[in-house]
Amino acid sequence: MVAGFWGTIGLAFDLTGAIALATLAIWLWPRLDRFGNAGVWIVSALFITAAWCLAVASASGVFVSSVAESARNLAWLMVIYRLFASDGRHATVAPIRPVLLALAFVELLHLGVDFGLSRVAFDSSVGRVAFEFNVMFRLLVTVGGLVLVHNLYAGAPREVRGELRWPATGLAVLWAFDLNLYTIAYLAARWPVEIAAFRGLAAMVLTACFAMATAGNRDALKLRPSRAVTFQTFSLLVIGFYLVAMVAVAQWLSYAGGNFARLIELAFLTLASAVALVVLPSRSLRGWLKVILAKHFFQHRYDYREEWLRFTRTIGSRGQTSQPLGERVVQSIADVFESPGGLLLTPGDQGDLTLAARWNWPEIEVPAVAFPLRALAFFERTGFIADLDDTRAGTAANSSDLEVPRWLLDDNRAWALIPLVHYERLVGMVVLDRAQLARKFDWEDFDLLRVIGQQVASYLSENASQEALAESSRFEDFHRRIAFVMHDIKNLASQFSLLARNAELHADKPAFRADMLVTLRNSSEKLNALIARLSRYGNGAVDKLEQLPATDVLETVMDRFRSNPQVVLAEKREVAITGNRHSLEQVLVHLVQNALDASEPESPVFLSLTVEGLHARFEVLDSGCGMSADFVRNRLFKPFVSTKSGGFGIGAFEARELVRAMRGRLDVESREGLGSRFIVYVPLAAATDVYQNMSSQDQKVA
Repeated sequence: MVAGFWGTIGLAFDLTGAIALATLAIWLWPRLDRFGNAGVWIVSALFITAAWCLAVASASGVFVSSVAESARNLAWLMVIYRLFASDGRHATVAPIRPVLLALAFVELLHLGVDFGLSRVAFDSSVGRVAFEFNVMFRLLVTVGGLVLVHNLYAGAPREVRGELRWPATGLAVLWAFDLNLYTIAYLAARWPVEIAAFRGLAAMVLTACFAMATAGNRDALKLRPSRAVTFQTFSLLVIGFYLVAMVAVAQWLSYAGGNFARLIELAFLTLASAVALVVLPSRSLRGWLKVILAKHFFQHRYDYREEWLRFTRTIGSRGQTSQPLGERVVQSIADVFESPGGLLLTPGDQGDLTLAARWNWPEIEVPAVAFPLRALAFFERTGFIADLDDTRAGTAANSSDLEVPRWLLDDNRAWALIPLVHYERLVGMVVLDRAQLARKFDWEDFDLLRVIGQQVASYLSENASQEALAESSRFEDFHRRIAFVMHDIKNLASQFSLLARNAELHADKPAFRADMLVTLRNSSEKLNALIARLSRYGNGAVDKLEQLPATDVLETVMDRFRSNPQVVLAEKREVAITGNRHSLEQVLVHLVQNALDASEPESPVFLSLTVEGLHARFEVLDSGCGMSADFVRNRLFKPFVSTKSGGFGIGAFEARELVRAMRGRLDVESREGLGSRFIVYVPLAAATDVYQNMSSQDQKVA
């Protein structure tokens, strides 16, 4: 029965070894160049060793197993010779060939003896002598092989040893196992079945060594389990050991308990189960296990990839259900140290720190001035991370310069103080609640906290910049409205000033008085329209769009410049448009006035109205100084950029926005020294009706 047990184990190891060897040989076949001239022989030796494992596993007979083992040894001896030849030592080391030939002769002699013994029947005494001779032959080959392996590695140049380390280790393990096996067989005068069962394990070690030697990247073969897998595996092992120990103790109690064995066993199982239910879910126990595993199983305390991914997931989460940024900042740092809560302090109006957010720490009382301004310079200058336990004990570094508020020192749950520094400017501080498994911070904790603190500080600074930009945008909108109002008031003031100067000269003339009344009425209407438009100047909107004759707008503009002979009406068409009368008049008046300002006093400015497609085309053409393409593209429609002394630089921008609000567009053609052409396109009334009918039909179909 014992032999059958060890035979089963040997069968499992031999089959596994054969599979591993054949797999490696097949995988290595297209990569023979990795071992140079020895590649073909290594693949052949791997296949032959796999065949030997199968022969041993199948129990095909002593002679078949012996032939397979001899073939295996001869193949690996040839591999050793080719490895010697790869660096030229086969020509300089004289004993190599004689030793190899002697070992090959021993193997062949051994095969001959085995073949003869398999054909002739002997009594038990002769069989015992033959067994000892066979064992001696094997010992000679294994010892010779180990000597060759030692010389192969020890005599190799230093730069070659790295390539020979794993092959030499694999062969040494294979023959060292055989050396011990045959030595025990010789001394015991019998075949040690218990030890021979593990020969397949030696073949598996050989496979692993050659796999490491074959891999292009040795580091890829290193086992690097993640911290989560290690912790879970260790937890399962602890649970398994616990269950085994509990069963063992229960069995012992059942044997030693006498009449009360059953009662004692059940009582122990009940007590052990109760203890397990209390202890195993403990966060303190899990924290202790993580610390122990990180300390003894890994080079670094943290899995930086996992920590970084968790940090970015926490700090970058968005959506309706996500926490505010301040709470996410605290959580992203607290999660690293298993801290259950924390606070975020940010600068207030006076520069001292005030409470900005709290995460899972509602019971701590935070004063209005959480951190005085005078104590912040040290943290801003040094980025010092304060372990508050050291501060309470008076052992903190830089304790003479460090000032921590009393409310933090009095609360024993306050554990750490992390400054958030961005470009040498303190943008906040995070206070961490004490973890259940509190520990001392080390250099790795401080390094990670500094990196995370800088990243968090950049998020806070970016968020503050976005808020300041939004506020600035609102102020800009307000200032733009005021600038538009001032621009219109300036134009009205110019009209009133001109009217006052002309009144001093022509007040007694009835025609002037009639014209003055018209001007005052128009100015009053413009002022009322300006007041009505104050609420929509920021987006260039118009009061309302209506159908109106385009010629009426054109005639109003011409009346505005009736006293100036430079303005010439070149062409007009009777068309109806959809727009806003006052806004369109304002745009055309501004364009004509700009054309006059850019032209010589005797140079005409042409105003025309034509039809182009579905739009009415208002054109203002002058032959003035003109504009460069760069000015038209980058400066003409940019607010608050003006070439006029005392100008606001918003006329062209406002004109374009008003035209866009009427669903039209404003085009510019200009060349320096030749003049400019401004073209205003406004939709025809008929086109507007067509668009509206198409839209209503689409809605009905939908």
